[in-house]
Amino acid sequence: MPPVWKSFRALYLATLLMLLGSGLLNTYLALRLSATVDGLWVGALMAANYLGLVLGGKVGHRLIGRVGHIRGYVACAGVVTAAVLGHGLIDWLPAWLLLRMLIGLSMMCQYMVIESWLNEQAEASQRGLVFSGYMASSYLGLILGQLVLVVYPTLGPELLMLVALCFSLCLVPVALTGKLHPAPLHPAPLEPRFFMERVPQSLTTTLASGLIVGAFYGLAPLYATRVGLATEQVGLFMGGCILAGLLVQWPLGWLSDRSDRAVLIRGCALLLTLTALPLALVPDLPLAALMPLAFVVSLLQFSLYPLAVAFSNDHVEAERRVSLTAMLLVTFGVGASVGPLLVGVLMKYYGPNMLYAFFCACGLLLLWRVRPGAVTNLHQVEDAPLNHVALPDSTAGSPLSAALDPRVDEQVVQDQMQDLEPSGPEGMSAAEDAEDAETRPG
Repeated sequence: MPPVWKSFRALYLATLLMLLGSGLLNTYLALRLSATVDGLWVGALMAANYLGLVLGGKVGHRLIGRVGHIRGYVACAGVVTAAVLGHGLIDWLPAWLLLRMLIGLSMMCQYMVIESWLNEQAEASQRGLVFSGYMASSYLGLILGQLVLVVYPTLGPELLMLVALCFSLCLVPVALTGKLHPAPLHPAPLEPRFFMERVPQSLTTTLASGLIVGAFYGLAPLYATRVGLATEQVGLFMGGCILAGLLVQWPLGWLSDRSDRAVLIRGCALLLTLTALPLALVPDLPLAALMPLAFVVSLLQFSLYPLAVAFSNDHVEAERRVSLTAMLLVTFGVGASVGPLLVGVLMKYYGPNMLYAFFCACGLLLLWRVRPGAVTNLHQVEDAPLNHVALPDSTAGSPLSAALDPRVDEQVVQDQMQDLEPSGPEGMSAAEDAEDAETRPG
């Protein structure tokens, strides 16, 4: 383990526990509902989760600025734990939609606490390495969440208790940390019209990635069980697909820094379409063919978002990259909210293989919209291509991701997002006010 990772092991452990619980909950709910309801409800639950994540980007800044980082994190972890247990107490599906939205909103606030803390404590020269440790913790947590189903395939209330246990335990490393509170940050401004004109192909790729990833996390467990996989096989299926997302990041970065990124996006879209086609056309593939094909599809689907981020950064000036990150995350969140609903309807009427048919359609959309010949490079920055950075898919990313991205100048982040407005009666900043509240007796 690199020495810098040891300095942040408490925050990495909290991230791992959060994603372990979240990944297990996503798959558990899909499998539990697979025998009783259609894919539309399963997709709606995942859409509600992503809607909560998008809304949490706004709520999180206000909460952290009001009560401080530790209190905000503790409050949100408590809400998530209660909402998880609520799934075991209430069987009414509309109530589950509200619970899933609360979980997504609260988890986004937790991500924001951890990411702002990592940024505050990391040296500028170490931000890339710190971010890679955060990404590895995120993917490892998601993978372990799926492997729990291999060890414990019975879909009883014990799994919900385990999810609640993870979210309770993730409180411990954050609550006991001796590190100083980071300063509250303002939300980055969105400039949708500017970015739609400047980086339209990157936004299209980000939207398609959100559609695919949201549908995958919400409905891949349902797909797997509908094609005949047992619960423990579903865990292996999901774990292998998420592992592909982790393994592809570093070779993708090497290739991205040496190739035309628009060509790479188009190539990934073509290969994604061709690889997903057998899964879309043949609903009863043998397991020996299903697993390798799904693994390769996942390698490609988890490549799209990091390529879109790198491609867009090549064409946006440094002072706009904080806003760019926020715009990309909102675009991804919109896609991830819509994708599960669309695929849920398709699976309800046409069968489980519509999941991969939808992936083919998204790949064709990118082949149509992303055209390397249309890239004029008129606005390409002087230091392009910027270094590719391995990114977690945005189930574990907040509007503060720009603060950790080594492509974004640290001073620009501070200038645009630092809370310097006086809020107290004596001109005390929100950060000082929160810190004063933490140390005041009683």
